[in-house]
Parts: sequence; C-alpha cells; structure tokens
Amino acid sequence: MNQLRRIGVLTGGGDCPGLNAVIRAVAKSALFDHGLEVIGIRDGYLGLIENRMQPLTADDVSNILTRGGTILGTSNKANPSRYMTGKNSKGQPIFEDVTERVIHHIRQGSLDALVAIGGDGTMSCTNLVIEHGIPCVGVPKTIDNDLMSTEITFGFSTAVQTACDALDRIHTTAASHHRVMLVETMGRNAGWLTLHAGIASGADVILIPEIPYDVQTICRFCLHRRERGKTATIIAVSEGAKPIGGQAVIGRIVPESFDTIRLGGVSNVLADQIEKITGLETRATILGHVQRGGSPIAFDRVLATQFGHQAVELLCSGQFNRMVVMQGGKILSVPISEVANRQRLIPLDHPLLSTARAVGTCFGTPGESPSPR
Repeated sequence: MNQLRRIGVLTGGGDCPGLNAVIRAVAKSALFDHGLEVIGIRDGYLGLIENRMQPLTADDVSNILTRGGTILGTSNKANPSRYMTGKNSKGQPIFEDVTERVIHHIRQGSLDALVAIGGDGTMSCTNLVIEHGIPCVGVPKTIDNDLMSTEITFGFSTAVQTACDALDRIHTTAASHHRVMLVETMGRNAGWLTLHAGIASGADVILIPEIPYDVQTICRFCLHRRERGKTATIIAVSEGAKPIGGQAVIGRIVPESFDTIRLGGVSNVLADQIEKITGLETRATILGHVQRGGSPIAFDRVLATQFGHQAVELLCSGQFNRMVVMQGGKILSVPISEVANRQRLIPLDHPLLSTARAVGTCFGTPGESPSPR
C-alpha cells in the first residue's frame, strides 16, 4: 500500500458513552488533516457481513460529541468466524465462517484500512481481518475496563459515575428503611466497575469476581454493623461475583453472541440468603443497561477524542494492526494480537483493594474482621 485514500470505521460489541466522540475524532482527523474519505460501517461487523456502509462527511459527525450510543449502530452477535445463518430442524443455531465475505466487502468498497472501535470481542474479530491482509487500527471501548495493555478504556469512567450516582441514591433509601441493600453492576468476569463505584460511593461491602465471597462472612459483617447502631448496609456486587467453590449466576445464554454467557442475578440470590440468615430486611437493585446509556462525562469525551485522533495518526504513519492504549498517562499503541482473546482482571495485590480494606470495606473473605466503622 503506497497511500491511504479511504478508511472504514465501525463500532462493535455493547454500546457505551463516548463512541460518538471517537467516530467524530476519527472522521474529522481523517477528513481535515489527511484528506481521506471516511466510510461508516453500520452495526459493527454485521455491516461488513451484509455490506452496509455509508460515507461520513464533516456534517454527519458534527454535534455528536455529547451524545451517548453510536450513530453507526452496533452489534454483539456478528462474529464473522462464527456467524449464525439460521437454525436446523431442531431449532439449534447453524454457524458459518463468513470471514471471506467480510474481506470481499472490504475490498469491494475500496477500503484501504479499517478503524475498529470495541472491546475484546471486536478486537478478536479485527485480528482475523488483519490475518487476511487488511490494515487495521483498534480503539479500546468497554465499560468493563477489562482490555489488556491499556490502563483505561473510554466509557468506563462514565459508567462508574452512573453506578456511583445509583449507589448514592440507594444509601438514602437504605437508611430510611434500615435495610441491607445490594446494587448489582456490570463487568462480566472483571470487577473494575464495581470496585471503583463501590469505593467512590462508600459501599460497606464490595463483591467482585476476582475475590470469591463467603456469605456467612457477609452476614456477620451486616449483623455487626447493626449491633453498632449502623442501621443500613450497602453492598456493591459485580454481576460476575461468585461464592467460594461456586459459580457465577448465569442470567441467560445467547448462542449467536461473541460471549454466549450473560451473567446476572447474583444480587437477588444473595439478598435472599442474607435475609434468611440474618433476619435483616434486604433488597436488591440490578442497574443493567442504564450503565451503558447517557452522555459521556468530560473525561471520557477527552479520552475518546484523543483515542480517535491517534487511531488516524497510526494509520497515516503506516503503523498498522495496532490498538491505541493509555499507559502511564500517555497515549501509545500495542499490537492488536496482544489484546485479542484476553481479559484484564484486577490483580489481588492492586492498591485499590488495600485502600478499600484500610477504610473498613468488606470483600466477603473468610477471616475478615468486622468493620471498625
């Protein structure tokens, strides 16, 4: 390839605040700084499977910086290497590898390179496209903050703020009714969202997938607080939290998705257990998709704009097949192959864990002392 002329941009996986800010930065940087044509691909990799694309002009991406969601649409059910094309006579899904179709549509559309905005599933699909000779650059997106090699993903900080706002509101109703209140957040198998939101809101108990919990320890903690005159207890729980020796609660199975297992419902299970063991009135609230919606906060707008601009700079300088990352507070890049099919979990020696324990937060670990607060 001697020179880029036309690039495609897509948003894949679950939506999150800041996607439009990246689309805007990619399009305007490409159009204004480098004179490139920009083609928007509809609904993530589904648009490449079905050949649905549209030119993006400066007017198309104006006034979208503050908007949540994505103007291009997205899909988390369009893995080209495992795409559901129908069902058999028993109602079971039929999967096909349609990667060659995707490559054909990229070349038919005269796309010289691709900017893929998404999480680990999107990066895994993009790695397959790279293996077929298409130059790509990735932009890390997920409210779970679980992509390898980057300290933070855009969308995460806004989701933390949303979860924190909800926990703050739960505090007041918990105090009014003298209840134990559980608030379940997203995050899949990583507890970053729950940990940050729990610390920011002063949650009394934080339950994350990386630290299996003991329900008896949690109950003793709640009862000790009641004995000390603390009439309410707030528990921030990740959807992937699981008991010691047990499994995470599965909400449903989506066979055609990147990630077939959808977690959810652990807060309801725990609420029943806590109420039966302690006799304390207990309620659960599942935040669900509210964490994905709404306008991005200022930090995510800035980060998304930086990421989008850097993606174009990587392409135009010939640094293909890399994902934009933040490391040490700097915008850098790493090979997409280092990110694909991997997940960043909370290390058990992470400073935030010791910080939370130092202020009396319970993680449901056997042997934990009751809170001194």
